[in-house]
Amino acid sequence: MAPEEEYTAEQIQVLEGLEPVRKRPAMYIGDVGKRGFHHLVFEVLDNAIDEALAGYCTDIGVVINKDDSISIADNGRGIPTGMHKSGKSALEVVMTVLHAGGKFEKKAYQVSGGLHGVGVSAVNALSEQLDVEIHRDGKTYVQSYKRGAPTSEVKLVGETKKRGTIVRFKPDHEIFGDQTFDYNYLREHLMELAYLNAGLKILLKDERGKGQVETFHYEGGIKEFVEYLNKARTKIQKPFYYKKKVGSTEVEYAVQYTDSYNELMYSFVNDIKTIEGGTHVTGFKTALTRAMNEYLKSGGYLKGDRRISGNDVLEGLTVVLSLKVQEPQFEGQTKTKLGNSEIKGQVDRTVFESLKTFLEENPSDSRAIANKILKSMHAREAAQKAKDLIRRKSVFESSILPGKLADCTDSDPTKAELYLVEGDSAGGSAKQARDRKHQAILPLRGKILNVEKAPLHRALANEEIKSMVLALGTGFRDDFNISKLRYHKIVVMTDADVDGSHIRTLLLTLFYRYFRPIIEQGYLYIAQPPLYKVKKGKTIVYAYSDDELNMLLKGEMKGAEIQRYKGLGEMNPDQLWDTTMDPETRTLKQVTIEDAMAADELFTILMGVEVGPRRDFIQKHAAEVKNLDV
Repeated sequence: MAPEEEYTAEQIQVLEGLEPVRKRPAMYIGDVGKRGFHHLVFEVLDNAIDEALAGYCTDIGVVINKDDSISIADNGRGIPTGMHKSGKSALEVVMTVLHAGGKFEKKAYQVSGGLHGVGVSAVNALSEQLDVEIHRDGKTYVQSYKRGAPTSEVKLVGETKKRGTIVRFKPDHEIFGDQTFDYNYLREHLMELAYLNAGLKILLKDERGKGQVETFHYEGGIKEFVEYLNKARTKIQKPFYYKKKVGSTEVEYAVQYTDSYNELMYSFVNDIKTIEGGTHVTGFKTALTRAMNEYLKSGGYLKGDRRISGNDVLEGLTVVLSLKVQEPQFEGQTKTKLGNSEIKGQVDRTVFESLKTFLEENPSDSRAIANKILKSMHAREAAQKAKDLIRRKSVFESSILPGKLADCTDSDPTKAELYLVEGDSAGGSAKQARDRKHQAILPLRGKILNVEKAPLHRALANEEIKSMVLALGTGFRDDFNISKLRYHKIVVMTDADVDGSHIRTLLLTLFYRYFRPIIEQGYLYIAQPPLYKVKKGKTIVYAYSDDELNMLLKGEMKGAEIQRYKGLGEMNPDQLWDTTMDPETRTLKQVTIEDAMAADELFTILMGVEVGPRRDFIQKHAAEVKNLDV
């Protein structure tokens, strides 16, 4: 046994000021990877959005500067600069003290999104440099900080006709390494905020490279948001929008049915995306099912005691639900689930009454919706029969594995890998190349069914999909159980050509729609096979991109022989192992859903029925990429 260390009062450490943030940054911003790095921007942005929610801010500007610092400007009231009771300027208190701000009382802000976060003081702590400029009461004030500590007093530097706050900060490389800001990652978030705050203008400018600049401004708010989400879908009714104040809570929603087989629901509380849902989402779904059942019964669409289910009314529905709540209580794994119990009833009543009125006043839309729901009900019943038949044949029992699966011997899911390989030829090479203890191979013949265009019972009848369900062991869609997953690394391995890209997109669509927890848990990967074999004498190296090939040919491999791989089947087992399957040398790209809205938009554009948006997307991006891929 190790000698017992003394544990006394001296071991109790108190971290002063912003020290805790620098000591344990992940506790305050989630992680120090891409998500946490960009979360710094959203924390500062929250304060500007809160000014907009309070009715004082109409314009926000976000600029990625050439040195990868970020500037965020708003035309709100400006952070107060007067003397605080602590003896410091109120501005310095806000910038240097955790849990300091004007959002704890309801005088300055009725509702707030910023209170949910950790505040600008944590951003200050994690920045190697932060400068703040305040325009307030006709005067301009400035103050600078280094790693959270002020390097000067708050200074009055002149007079101004402007008002608002400008914060410029550069994340600390000691904490975040050499990360840079991703324009598209910021773009999706800012666009979402502009939709949620009708009339608010948000400018995003990138002063690096191509100098991209966009302004997001939507007078139609969330109704326009729904139209944007459905731009690549076939609509069956015009969008319905409703907003009502219930006590101190504001309920706002927009809905539209399409001929899709999937629901699309985005919910927000005080502009915070509630990824895990909560009481507001429960209230909405209850009201929707009740209103539709009543309408279908009264219209004679449903006979006897037949009833539609919650899934029937959600299929093909796009929803944006946005609430403004004075005292939101967030819970769940990511603190993005609303827990306020009183909200369920408020949303239920509001949505039920407004939907009922809409259905009564819009007979042609109501008929189209009724027919869509009945079609969903019949498809669900057909899918249930297909599932029952499959179960009777024991096809989905975990003990029965597909015949073409070459399984691994290790039954520990944390060590087991499943390669989904395009074609029998590549499948044969992969079976010979693999590490039999840890790597399983499932060859897929041809292009799998596009689940974006097919109902559930057709997906269940597809042999390739059935083989995957059997191999994974998790069940399917509503019956899905992540704890039964047989492999914690699932690798999509397709050719590096247009066909391979298409098959990869179909597989990602399948996982996104029916096995989404696998992506959310980080278990899905894409293999990166080489494009070229470069040989000079006895030296063989592989290039994974055209840029890499050009660098090799300019350097030590000048004058080398080049072989362009058209497909995985062209590689012998040793080459496939060395380049794509050996854990020591391979490159795997983890599939994540950073933003379901962006992923869903891309899947729908590339895989949906509407040709126009797909053509526009390809024309827009054709010059940027040689191989169109997701």
